[in-house]
Amino acid sequence: MVEHYKIKVIGRVQGVFFRVSTQREASRLALTGFVRNEPDGSVYLEVEGRPTIVENLISWISKGGPPHGRVDNVDIEKGGLENFIRFEIR
Repeated sequence: MVEHYKIKVIGRVQGVFFRVSTQREASRLALTGFVRNEPDGSVYLEVEGRPTIVENLISWISKGGPPHGRVDNVDIEKGGLENFIRFEIR
């Protein structure tokens, strides 16, 4: 079963290749969706995939993501399926 998640990541997540690293990790896990920087300094992503696989991405994010990133908070909520084709940077 595929589910949709909306995730907001707060911390030092802009200017540290967070979006590129997240795209690589999501693609490696065969997840679909997108990631983008937000004006408030956070990173927002929407991701679709099997819940157990999405949990792997969330775990990677929660541990700080890329080497120079720092994650202070991760907000997660479920959403309706969008049927994304791939995982992209917006």
